[in-house]
Amino acid sequence: MIPRNVLCIVVLTYNEERNLPECLPSLQGLNGELVVVDSGSTDRTLDIARAHGARILSHPFTSHSEQWRWALDELGKEATWVLGLDADQRISAALQEELGCLFGPEQFRLEGMDGFYVSRRQVFRGSWIRYGGYYPKYLLKLFRAAAVDFDPRDLMDHHFYVRGPTGRLRGDLIEDNQNERDIGFWLRKHLRYAPLHAAEELARRQAVDAWPLPPSLFGTPDQRIMWLKQRWYRMPLYVRPFLYFAYRYFLLLGVLDGKQGLIFHFLHSVWYRLLVDIYLDDLLRQQHRADHSMPSAQINPVVRFQRADRCPGDRRDENADASRAT
Repeated sequence: MIPRNVLCIVVLTYNEERNLPECLPSLQGLNGELVVVDSGSTDRTLDIARAHGARILSHPFTSHSEQWRWALDELGKEATWVLGLDADQRISAALQEELGCLFGPEQFRLEGMDGFYVSRRQVFRGSWIRYGGYYPKYLLKLFRAAAVDFDPRDLMDHHFYVRGPTGRLRGDLIEDNQNERDIGFWLRKHLRYAPLHAAEELARRQAVDAWPLPPSLFGTPDQRIMWLKQRWYRMPLYVRPFLYFAYRYFLLLGVLDGKQGLIFHFLHSVWYRLLVDIYLDDLLRQQHRADHSMPSAQINPVVRFQRADRCPGDRRDENADASRAT
């Protein structure tokens, strides 16, 4: 008989031999099964996963939302709760202890809850990005499997969504992509992100029901992000990246993040966002021409760009998930 609350820790992988030695040991000792969902790794990823006792599932990758949906369908009733991670993430000792309590003999904190947000600690090239609005940044990572949903319009990255009650955990989730010590990797990854980000923004601008949850300044962390994105979409292209940098770097004290912080905040809020605006401007111009030349023509940015983001985790090096640029 399946226990009342069974935990599965699920990690998506593709060629993650540099990240798994940090990720998987942090999960040891949790009262749950470790599952690695791989999409065709050719390096030592699977050997490392097996060495840490992981159960391995294999499935071709099309998009993050589809990969996660397949993984949860495959697990079925084996898990009532899922901790969903990327390979470049690891849990802190405090978070491990809290998860141990949640899924220990007494599970009263889980009653009536559909998910829990965890504070992400972003590490960039060995430096913790503590300011500029980047910490704490809450992500829904622990959720009841039957309550979670995905948004296929998330082209650039994936998010987990629940509509029921949520809580917040105190321990940090540490995101430290070892591949990004090479700045070229970070730049190439975001060059691939930019057209996806632009296509997603255009699709949401045009959709009647653009968001999976009602945007709200005072709602969950996800609802607040959606509310802020609505305001971002109304700002003028080519101006908003510079305003965003000034806001992050000066008003939110990103200047205190030091040299690596300057690199991160500038590249992420100016260089990358400017690329997104260029792609979005091109899409808007194409749409304007199509509307005037062929009234029945429909531009579908989702179809146009969805194949560009073919790989989970950091499968966006030489072959093609915010770091996450949300």
